[in-house]
Amino acid sequence: MSTADPRLILHEDELDAGLELLLLAQASVWEAVDAGLAAEPGLGLGRSHWRAAFLLKRRPGIGVQELAHLTSLSKQAASKVLADLETRGLAAKTPGDLDSRRRAATLTEAGLAFEGAISERLRALVARSYRVGGLDGVAGARRILSALAGGRTRSGGAQ
Repeated sequence: MSTADPRLILHEDELDAGLELLLLAQASVWEAVDAGLAAEPGLGLGRSHWRAAFLLKRRPGIGVQELAHLTSLSKQAASKVLADLETRGLAAKTPGDLDSRRRAATLTEAGLAFEGAISERLRALVARSYRVGGLDGVAGARRILSALAGGRTRSGGAQ
């Protein structure tokens, strides 16, 4: 990753405008997730469940501790979310190779369908937004979002 351009000086009002846009964009994302969850009323799942399912699709085999780190949930909350997904047949846990206490989670076919139905809405939202931003905007947005995500990104996954 390249270093920050020292010539870039942003004033408080410019930074606040960026924060405002970030908050409004987050609201649009959650609105799309909520609409997808509303289309699956029998599951009784919430935003954290979809987030976990999305991350399990992107990073199969993660456990409670990594899910907690990625989502800023407590370990207890991350464990409950994974247990909820497992109870509904959307995820499965298997003992780890090196440590049987570490239980790696993956999505089942039903879990992939649940995640995909909601993510389809979000991909359409992101695609429309990227088209507005243009090719240069896509690369710039990814660099900015990756920097905001900090240590949660991994090479090849979030870039």
